[in-house]
Amino acid sequence: MSQKAIKITGWTMTIVLALVFTMSAFLKLTQNETALAQASSFGIDATTYQFIGIIEIISLILFIVPRTGILGTMLLVAYLGGAIVTHLQHQQPIAMAVIFQILLWVTAFIRFPELKQRIFSTKRAR
Repeated sequence: MSQKAIKITGWTMTIVLALVFTMSAFLKLTQNETALAQASSFGIDATTYQFIGIIEIISLILFIVPRTGILGTMLLVAYLGGAIVTHLQHQQPIAMAVIFQILLWVTAFIRFPELKQRIFSTKRAR
C-alpha cells in the first residue's frame, strides 16, 4: 500500500471515530434524557455525566491533532476501557465499546507508526 493510501485510510478512520465520539459527547453535554437515564442506572449523576462529555471532547481533540495524537489515543483508550468496565459491572453488553477500542488502536497504528513500533518492538530498552 502506498504512503498516500495509508495516510488517506488513517484519516478516514480518524473521521469515523471523531463522528462517533462527537455524537457520544454531544449526548452527554446536552443531557439527552435517554443517555441520562442509562447513566443514572449506573449511578452517574447529570453533572458527572456532563464532565465525562467534556473529558471525551478534550481527548478527541488531542487525538485529531497530529502533534498530540498519541496522547489523545491513550486518553481515548483509557476512556473506552472505563466504559467497558462500567458496562461489565452492570451486566450490559460491551461489544460496541470493544469494537471502537479495536478501531481506535488500528487507526492509531496507521496514523502513528512510531506507536506501533514502540509497542511491538522486539528490541529491549537498555
